[in-house]
Order: sequence, then C-alpha cells, then structure tokens
Amino acid sequence: MSGRSNTTNVPEAKEALDRFKMEVANEIGVPLTNGYNGNLTSAQNGSVGGYMVKKMIEAQERQMAGK
Repeated sequence: MSGRSNTTNVPEAKEALDRFKMEVANEIGVPLTNGYNGNLTSAQNGSVGGYMVKKMIEAQERQMAGK
C-alpha cells in the first residue's frame, strides 16, 4: 500500500467524488479550484471534507429509511 489515505476505493467513482467536492465547496463558500489549493487554510479544506461526510451520511440514512 502506498501509505496515502486519500486514495479512492472505487477508482470509477473518482470523477463523481471530485464533482461532489467542488459542489460542496461552492455551497459552503470555499474557493476550491482544480489543482493546487495550498492557498486555502486547513480549516477551509477540512470543512469541505467534513461537509462531504455529513451529506454522504444523510444520503445513506435516507436510503436505509427507504426514502
């Protein structure tokens, strides 16, 4: 294993996850761009990832509830 924690378990989903990340960043007002984002703070980057997880959990809960 490469030791990287941000690898995609399902490589076919990478594009969809990238689109989702950009959508979430736009929703919460983080100026994320494709490519280098070293100008963003850890808090900004973390908020994107955290909100992505929140939305994925909500979607899974809805699916499990049959909605």
